[in-house]
Amino acid sequence: MKYETLAKQIIENVGGEKNIASVVHCATRLRFVLHDKTKANKQNLEALDGVLSVVQSGGQHQVVIGSHVNEVYKTIAQIANIGGPSDTDAPKGSITSQLFDVISRSFSPLLGALAGAGMLKALLVVLTMTGVLTEGSGTYQILSAAGNAVFFFLPIFLGITLSIRLGANPYVGGSIGAALLEPNLTGFLAEGGATDFIGIPALIVDYSSTVFPVFIAVSIYALLDKFLKKIIYKDIQMFMVPMLSLIVIVPLTVLIFGPFGVYVGDGIASVIMFLAERSGLITGAVMGAAWTLLTLFGLHWGLVPIIIANLAAGGDPLVAMFAAAVFAQIGVALGIFFKAKDKDLKALAGSTFFPGALAGVTEPILYGLLLRYRRTLVYVIVAGAIGGAINGMLGPKGIVFAFPSFLAIPAFSPIGTYLIGTMIAFGLALLAVLLGGFEIKGTKAVAKEPVEEANKNEDNRPALTKREKIVSPMTGKVVPLQEVNDAAFASETMGKGIAIEPTVGKVVSPVEGTVSVVFPTGHAIGLTTNDGAEILIHIGINTVQLNGKHFTPVVKQGDTVKEGDLLVSFDLENIKEAGFDVTTPIIITNTDQYLEVIETKQVEIQAKEPLLTLVR
Repeated sequence: MKYETLAKQIIENVGGEKNIASVVHCATRLRFVLHDKTKANKQNLEALDGVLSVVQSGGQHQVVIGSHVNEVYKTIAQIANIGGPSDTDAPKGSITSQLFDVISRSFSPLLGALAGAGMLKALLVVLTMTGVLTEGSGTYQILSAAGNAVFFFLPIFLGITLSIRLGANPYVGGSIGAALLEPNLTGFLAEGGATDFIGIPALIVDYSSTVFPVFIAVSIYALLDKFLKKIIYKDIQMFMVPMLSLIVIVPLTVLIFGPFGVYVGDGIASVIMFLAERSGLITGAVMGAAWTLLTLFGLHWGLVPIIIANLAAGGDPLVAMFAAAVFAQIGVALGIFFKAKDKDLKALAGSTFFPGALAGVTEPILYGLLLRYRRTLVYVIVAGAIGGAINGMLGPKGIVFAFPSFLAIPAFSPIGTYLIGTMIAFGLALLAVLLGGFEIKGTKAVAKEPVEEANKNEDNRPALTKREKIVSPMTGKVVPLQEVNDAAFASETMGKGIAIEPTVGKVVSPVEGTVSVVFPTGHAIGLTTNDGAEILIHIGINTVQLNGKHFTPVVKQGDTVKEGDLLVSFDLENIKEAGFDVTTPIIITNTDQYLEVIETKQVEIQAKEPLLTLVR
């Protein structure tokens, strides 16, 4: 399997197969729920080739992969014999984190269907606007049915996915959703919606495309399911538990949960519309500025039910507001593509630009570019706020569900009004990168000062900044990190640092500290210094494919080492003969804790000579 090595490494670094309660995936992330979060090694995971970032949010350990997440997920599921949430996978953490976890993981499996159907509806808008199709034609009606189906029957799909998430029978959950759309029930709508259940008055409402009623109903069903399984004899549970669940939950939904859920959804939508009408400019500015940060922590899913409720009511203003943030991220990626001189960084920017521009998937931009070049995060927030404020003030709405992108422009109305805010956000972010750059550069002149003297001021008192010296772990030729033939390292996604093309097959400790990790394949090792610096030494590019051949680690995780202690021996010539680049990045993975990482000016270097200076 193409992704087998990466999948095995991810499983190992989240604590092993037995530590995985469940794993699902969305557009770009693997979302793990772990039995023991302390067993996961975030530093190790972020150092893996193929992993963009790791985010701990909403009770989940989110491993950001990018566009290949589905393939990696399938491989993990096959290797570890795991899949979606199990019966024992109850939400954990605070009420807020549990809520976001349930929402996100209920919608994640539907993501492709919702996005595809939304884009199909947007295409139909274009075809009717241009006169290619008419709304009365059979072709239009058939394609419209394909685009409408997932939204009309959303209570059924959510009943299934939510039941899976809560550990209940997914087909009973789907049946609860289907009952709300069953013709005998919906037939009462033509008679005003009034009926009764065993003499109790019931008001039937339209549940198509709704979210909140089925969320409430299935959540109660999941609790009832667990209770019934405790009290009903096991041999008759197969039919008795589903039968009693349907007898109890469906009437309760019709009498209480359904109308209440509809009113809740309508109420939230009304509040948002009220805010947008009273001050669309402020509401749009907040949405445009906050969307990137919400996406960063995976909290944006909490708005999806509100968006769908708004769409069912005729149109959603929220998507048009936060679309400005999406286009600002796309603008940053394009700006870095034009501005970058390093070919690998240019390739990385281009590869993240296209999924965002064409499909609205911007997590690769967020984790691959914005978090590494943090000045651009400010660009996106400011541009998103301005564009969002404009769209909030002008009032365009999403008319079908779609991720904001260039291809999804027809999903908004009026299109011209929508384009004003989004294109301004896109243009501002693009210009900010082209004119202001994307790196925060510190002065390098201080590198010439002796480290000991630089830590004192004119009065011989300790300076406010603190410096830490990192010596070279190997002998060889110094290579700027931007020239390393690997986009993840060259773009500084892993952290700042430097690289060495070794001439001797030995790696020694560049610091006094602790061995934080030794990869099973021996090709990489992590160290934590006594002052807290986290260092990754990655011997060669893609050498993990050697599966440990030609590498001999002499230390293990947890060992205490001194500067100059041997860490790993490796067969330099055989690795080269196997066709692998031996250039070795030395990365400070917690770069964000330092003001500057200053590289040596030497071209050739011996082991234990000064290599990096870290400034706090």
